[in-house]
Amino acid sequence: MNVLIKIILIFLLSNVSLSAQNQISGLISESNQPLEFANVILYDSLSKEVITGVISNERGNYLFTDIENGTYYISVSMLGFKTKKSEPFELLANKTLDFNLIEENENLDEVVIKSKRPVIRQTAEKLIVDLEKSEMINANLQDVMKGVPGILVTNNGISYAGQSNIRILINGKTTDYMDMDTLLRDMPADNIAKVELVEQPGAEFDAEGSGPIINIILKKNVKLGTHGSVNTWFGEDEGFEYGTSASIASYKNKLNWQANAGYSAPTWREDLFLKRSIGDETYNQATIEPYDPKSLRVSASIDYYLNDAHSVGISVRKTNSNSDRDSRSTNTITTPSTTDLLLSKNSFNRDQEVFNVNPYYEFKNDAHKFTADFNFVDYKNDNINTISSLPESTIEYTNQQYLQDAKYQIKTYKADYSRLFSDDFKLSFGLKNSQVNTDSDLKSFNENTNGDFDFDANASNRFFVDEHIFALYTKLNVTQGAWSFSGGLRFEDSNTQGTSSSNNETRERKISKLFPSASISRKLNDNLGANLAYSYRIRRPSYNTLNSFVTYYDPLSSEVGNENLKPSFTNRYQFNLTFDGQPFFTIGYSETKDAMFQFVSQDNDTAQIERKTINLNDSKNWNFRLFAPLSIIKGLEGYTGFIVNYNKFESNPNNLNLQKWSLMWFTQANYELPWEINAELNGNYGTGALEGGIDAEWFADIGFSFSKKFMDEKLKVNLGINKVLNRGFVGVIDYNNLYAEVESNQSRQNVQLRLSYSFGSKFGKKKARKNASQEEENRINDNN
Repeated sequence: MNVLIKIILIFLLSNVSLSAQNQISGLISESNQPLEFANVILYDSLSKEVITGVISNERGNYLFTDIENGTYYISVSMLGFKTKKSEPFELLANKTLDFNLIEENENLDEVVIKSKRPVIRQTAEKLIVDLEKSEMINANLQDVMKGVPGILVTNNGISYAGQSNIRILINGKTTDYMDMDTLLRDMPADNIAKVELVEQPGAEFDAEGSGPIINIILKKNVKLGTHGSVNTWFGEDEGFEYGTSASIASYKNKLNWQANAGYSAPTWREDLFLKRSIGDETYNQATIEPYDPKSLRVSASIDYYLNDAHSVGISVRKTNSNSDRDSRSTNTITTPSTTDLLLSKNSFNRDQEVFNVNPYYEFKNDAHKFTADFNFVDYKNDNINTISSLPESTIEYTNQQYLQDAKYQIKTYKADYSRLFSDDFKLSFGLKNSQVNTDSDLKSFNENTNGDFDFDANASNRFFVDEHIFALYTKLNVTQGAWSFSGGLRFEDSNTQGTSSSNNETRERKISKLFPSASISRKLNDNLGANLAYSYRIRRPSYNTLNSFVTYYDPLSSEVGNENLKPSFTNRYQFNLTFDGQPFFTIGYSETKDAMFQFVSQDNDTAQIERKTINLNDSKNWNFRLFAPLSIIKGLEGYTGFIVNYNKFESNPNNLNLQKWSLMWFTQANYELPWEINAELNGNYGTGALEGGIDAEWFADIGFSFSKKFMDEKLKVNLGINKVLNRGFVGVIDYNNLYAEVESNQSRQNVQLRLSYSFGSKFGKKKARKNASQEEENRINDNN
């Protein structure tokens, strides 16, 4: 259907007095109804630069001011109509233009876009996995990570292309204060819009981190009206597990708000088997550690659009997680003539609480974007664990207790500005100021003959960290024909002070350094593209490892802090070939000076082993990646690929020289079964790898998922069968004076059933048009 829309544009000249000339003009339809939220953009006809742009308001009015004499053309666009451009014209006085816009779709309610799998896009800097177009139902962030090509999820955390030193950000903000395992399992997937695997971070990112960055982008409400969803799940792993969550959102007029709440109670188990020898003694250790945390989370956000260009908002999140559990450790010590048992139980009572508030202001039009925000994080971790000997033990052991309280406060002030001079030229710069204060209090106790615990001052320490980081950055994006260039420079000035209360000693570290990054891309033909990227990074020691503590996990194994840790610096290079914008072939290389490594050592006199983070002399990683879409097979969607890694860790003072080549195959496949049941398979197989200091043998895992929609697609049902193989890691630790056979794995065959019901407004022609124009104006370029 053709619809005649008369658009009257009155341009105001500014040759003499700019400030005195302002006029409101309007957009009307053929039926004389106001045409609201249409995009009207003014271009310079010679340079093609965007001069300015406006969106008509709810009364169909808009305002152009201060337009100088010149030659221009305009573009008018609106959801449901074909974009119309004017012929170039010379502006010497007020001018009126009429447009005929042709409607593209008679009924917008019938436009439905479906995708069974996440949409994947590769750029020079990052791999983007868009989850909003996926029909699969994931339980948590750990499930989402399994859908990122090449990511390997194990009980040791996550790794990518042989690199395990991965940082996780949420909306570009740090989560370094949180435990990685807790974050992966507790963060719900239904609030995640997309995942960015940033291997070559640009200058807009903090220089922190020697490995890839995983940036989690949370969903923003872009639907008009009031709508929401209710989710519940239950399953079996190491016992019955369950969870539930609900969300509601409303977008009316200028106010946009959303709220979420959820509760989860998962169960799983981690097993560690260690066999080592000292002289003629053999130590067989088996540690079985169950987990059953209870997590409650709530979040809310409000956005208020002051006008077409200005908006303010605030988001608040709070998470509480607690776990009461007992792990059991069995040490069987044998000689040619004797066998002894050292049996112990470690009881944990852990309570973690995170509170986050993030107010912001944003100005945005077609050429300019300015964002200022403040981010405050308050994190508390209270942990009591008691190691006690079991009656069956034949070796005496003094029971111990640890009280470990930690408090973190992070305050970050940030401002970013970008200027889009044209579609081919963009300049960005910004600043950031962050203040981190931590208080880690470790109190150690030994049990006396009366059964009471006495304080051990020598094994206790309270450690304070005061860190201040100021950063400035600038970044340039240029496109010329088939070529694209991105270059940035970041300056960071950091001052870190660590104070130990046990010896009243303060250590200070100051670092002022420039961090360059750059990438260049070329479109080779309609399908194939190539890009080359470089970045320089820093990794600072975590606040926990700087504390000079000693924590025992069982009578013969402990964790030790290292207040002498130095930061590490990494040079990263990467070459990508893309096909239709998706990853195809990649070569990556990184070299790190003073790389941090979790070093395990053995005391031959006491038979104790301890893990301590140290600085290496050298760390290198080569990786070669080949990706292929499965859509070439009729009816099948997804991807498959191979990754070849080479890792090298070297440290002369610690007699450490580890290096290994490895090969990993991975796949994610989707297929529609009869009765519109969507099936998904995730699998991987590796020939072996260096997992930190463990020289692991082959490993493999596979999982299945089945989904179906009911009740006019309002109800989604998903059955997941995970960890079907999950061999875990079987290998050896072989360096310094330690040789140990290791097996590390999780519980097997996790089964979960998930239900998700959506309610509220879903469609609406008039509202959908308004929503789309607002979304384009405020969010189309975000996080790209």
